[in-house]
Amino acid sequence: MNETSQTTLDLILEAAAKEFLAKGFQSASLRNIVKTVGMTTGAFYGYFKSKEELFEALVGEHYDFMLNCFQKAQTEFAQLPVQQQPENLSNISGLCMFDMLHYAYEHLDVFKLILCGAEGTRFSGLIDEMVEIETTATHNYMNVLKSLGRPAPFIDQRLEHILITGMFNAFFELVIHEMPLDQAEIYLQELRTFYTAGWMKIMGQ
Repeated sequence: MNETSQTTLDLILEAAAKEFLAKGFQSASLRNIVKTVGMTTGAFYGYFKSKEELFEALVGEHYDFMLNCFQKAQTEFAQLPVQQQPENLSNISGLCMFDMLHYAYEHLDVFKLILCGAEGTRFSGLIDEMVEIETTATHNYMNVLKSLGRPAPFIDQRLEHILITGMFNAFFELVIHEMPLDQAEIYLQELRTFYTAGWMKIMGQ
């Protein structure tokens, strides 16, 4: 792609980000984006096939990074010897949550798009996907506790879903409200302390 095309692409992405942030994906106008850039709709389709593809170009890489980061932390924990898992329960996931927080703050507008403006796209399900990963990891850990002969009481699936969803909603509230990073780090630590204590109590640990 030549320099002129790259510049035009940058202008399209910049105009699209502003439009999507202001109105959300569903209400955003492709016509407004094209008008802002000063190009024809036909010329736009030389870069992107649809509004969906344009939105994907803005957020797709970052969405995948966030999910992969979280999944990697769960996989690393599950690969620990079972005897070591209880004592490392909060270490790996804790580091991951701070990594995710810092990444989200480095790409704040992108994650505000994902969290607040992605309705109508596959990206609106970020929290749901993370809840699914965490739920699977929780079930696996309960099986580890059983194998170690430690208490592993039954947890109602509806309650489990509510608690895990609440945890991620609380986490992403820090991003949505653009809390200063130093304060967000403190609040994240306090949220982790709160949820860890609650889960340990429910799990009988």
